[in-house]
Amino acid sequence: MSSGNSNTTAERFGIPRTIWALGFVSLFMDLSSELVHSLLPVFLVTTLGASALTVGVIEGIAESTAMLVKIFSGAISDFMGRRKGLLLLGYGLAALTKPLFPLAHSVEVVFTARFLDRIGKGIRGAPRDALIADVSPPEIRGACFGLRQSMDTVGAVLGPALAIVLMLWLADIQLVLWFAVIPAAVAVALIVTGVEEPTHRPSDHTFRSPIHWKVLDDFSSGYWWVVIVGGVFTLARFSEAFLVLRAQQIGLSVTWTPLVMVVMALFYTLSAYPVGWLSDRISRIKLLCVGMAILVLADLLLAQSSSVIAMMLGIALWGLHMGFSQGILASLVADKAPTELKGTAFGIFNLVSGVCLLIASVLAGWLWQNFGSASTFLTGALLATTALLLLLFKKQ
Repeated sequence: MSSGNSNTTAERFGIPRTIWALGFVSLFMDLSSELVHSLLPVFLVTTLGASALTVGVIEGIAESTAMLVKIFSGAISDFMGRRKGLLLLGYGLAALTKPLFPLAHSVEVVFTARFLDRIGKGIRGAPRDALIADVSPPEIRGACFGLRQSMDTVGAVLGPALAIVLMLWLADIQLVLWFAVIPAAVAVALIVTGVEEPTHRPSDHTFRSPIHWKVLDDFSSGYWWVVIVGGVFTLARFSEAFLVLRAQQIGLSVTWTPLVMVVMALFYTLSAYPVGWLSDRISRIKLLCVGMAILVLADLLLAQSSSVIAMMLGIALWGLHMGFSQGILASLVADKAPTELKGTAFGIFNLVSGVCLLIASVLAGWLWQNFGSASTFLTGALLATTALLLLLFKKQ
């Protein structure tokens, strides 16, 4: 048992400094974003009078915009052979949007802020994943992606937890939202001081449009299979805003609704690094199957729950499925992508996922509004089962 622990420790210390720096950047930016995100759905519905469908449209457009931008930022970072400038631009834009949330007095302003914030996420996402792929040794790649994901979700635990503390203290959503500005600024400062990238040889090819058909020929059928599975999986995984609304519906007060994001992120954090570490040793596909099955259970629980305890168990399972899927999907993309087109590979993957997320969130809002909240989660369970069957079919 002790030798296994010492191996884990040795590998953790073997993870490059830049991965750790990116982890801390993610931690602080996620702390900021999730502080906002844990209160925003309730703020939209109760203070600004938005409907569930409006929340779904805002979340769907915002998140899918991030995915759409990633295809260009990934390809541009491949062409430039540099990633850090795009990271700085992406995180910087997200930091600049944070004051817009507490200043918002209409749904339109919130939408604008979410839209710009997610453009920032889109600009930084694919270059960041590509930079991790660049600097991570192949034998511990799963662990490197898992570590970054875990640190990201530590921020996702701390953000909503801070929101609860501040709401108990101040009891004013708009005042609490101002506190998101500080960790966002820290994240930008960390990129400047802590992130280093390997020197790339100057690109010897001219820039190719990331959506040019010829680029698609460079990717294997294995890569496209990962893209398809990721897309179906994303259809099943609508915005977490609906988890917050479900909590409010069951009876959690505005002050305590961020607890949903705390529980979800806590289980995500606790599972992401161990699952990443495990995926370097056993089949990533098997672990992804476990993740899909957990999502089905989470959706079924959330559809049927009538108590806060049952709902929180569903939320915990939702967080666990994230730990079993997000880092592994990123590792699979890195495994299957051509070396010189890793940024583009993450971009295409995120584009497909983005379109699916837009459909998923709008569909979730429409189902919620017309057939009740249970229909939203039952549809999610059906789609997650489809993704699981795709994986099992591939294994045959």
